[in-house]
Amino acid sequence: MPFVNITIYEGHSKERKDEIARRVTDTITEVCELPREVVSVVFSEIPPSDWYTAGNSGKK
Repeated sequence: MPFVNITIYEGHSKERKDEIARRVTDTITEVCELPREVVSVVFSEIPPSDWYTAGNSGKK
C-alpha cells in the first residue's frame, strides 16, 4: 500500500518527524480512504553539504 519516502536535511528532531509522519498519514488515509495501518512513512536524512540546488550545496 502507500509508501512515502521523505528526504530532508539531517538534524530534525524526532518530535518534528513524528508530526510530519502523522500529518502525511492522516492526509493519505483521508484522501485514499485507507486504514492507517497500511501507510508507511520513511525519512531519508541528507547532510546539507550533500544537497545541491541549482548547482550549489545547501551548506558550504
